[in-house]
Amino acid sequence: MSESLRQHDAAAATEIHLPMSHVVRFVRQLSHDLRNHLNAAELQAAYLKEIVDDREVKDEIQRLRGMVSDLGGSLHNLTAALAPVRLTRMPYEASAFAEDLQHKVAQQFGNDGSVFDWQVNAGNAELDIDPQLLQQAFVELLGNALAHDRADGKICVNAEVEGDCFVLTLKEPKSSFAASTENWGREPFKLVKHGHYGLGLYRARSIIEEHGGTLTALYDSGASALVTLVSLPIAHAS
Repeated sequence: MSESLRQHDAAAATEIHLPMSHVVRFVRQLSHDLRNHLNAAELQAAYLKEIVDDREVKDEIQRLRGMVSDLGGSLHNLTAALAPVRLTRMPYEASAFAEDLQHKVAQQFGNDGSVFDWQVNAGNAELDIDPQLLQQAFVELLGNALAHDRADGKICVNAEVEGDCFVLTLKEPKSSFAASTENWGREPFKLVKHGHYGLGLYRARSIIEEHGGTLTALYDSGASALVTLVSLPIAHAS
């Protein structure tokens, strides 16, 4: 056996494969432990602010408390992104949900939201959903469309009923796309950068699938567009 093959076999033998549930449990416990330390640091900073008289020092302590609070918030958001999806379902008209989603996008993305071209034709179809969580999932998808290598042109959002499903199709212009969509939203932690841990799309998929829906994506090279399709069962179909 060649030296390169031996090295490859050794690397494969030492690679650890963990169930996602183990990772989630570890992150949750680590976050809990760190937040305990941060809470203690915040209390200590609050005490220091009370006992010092110098205004400049008080201001610096206040900034320190803000930094500690922001870090605690980041840890909370991380554990929330990994938490099991628990739905509080209610009947919701598909057209009303699409309208609420448009308002949320305008509120959250401001002027950037004008790049979305909405086409809604959901009729009077009714969904059985957790509207808050499902809205979070769609906002994540739309936010990704704004943030990642978008080419010039409108982002088309089409919402309609097809058979027994409410289908939302998102077409984002991209001049090129090299990533694979085979495991779209199934690979948490794959793309990690400062403040982002590859969990947004994973969380969106989890929410959609908990509703009995599907999330797929493909790159249409002819149209130079990444097409994301979400399908949700309408209530009477179940």
